[in-house]
Amino acid sequence: MSVELPFAPVDTVIRRSAGDLRVSAEAAEELARRIQSRGAALAVEAAERATEDGRKTLMAEDFADLAEGDVPANSDPEGLELPIAPVDRIARLDIDDSYRVAMDARVALATILERYADRVAAAAAVLARHADRRTIKEEDVAVYFRLAEYF
Repeated sequence: MSVELPFAPVDTVIRRSAGDLRVSAEAAEELARRIQSRGAALAVEAAERATEDGRKTLMAEDFADLAEGDVPANSDPEGLELPIAPVDRIARLDIDDSYRVAMDARVALATILERYADRVAAAAAVLARHADRRTIKEEDVAVYFRLAEYF
């Protein structure tokens, strides 16, 4: 699977939680893959909701209760680290080509995915510190997801 999301913004998101830790390129790549997978799955659910409402356009409200926490209405895309164009491509990965993704839906999905990435990055930083390392590695991201399966 190719990753639509550039690694640089994901690296920046991880660094917000890293403090004095370094971030490996592999950690950013792994988190980008996880973000993409999560975003595509959320878009499928949003498309199902749009279909139930008789629409072929995904809107922000289709993502609203899929998020953990509120998705602010009319979010400012300028305040996001994750770029909107790749998030749009992620949204379209697993849905039918007949669907459109409204701009507010793209911004809502980017907001959800950035919050998701922040949570994972914070946990990965804790795991790296616990391992007494100075670098957040791919394994820290992977361990987070293995642990999350149990809770």
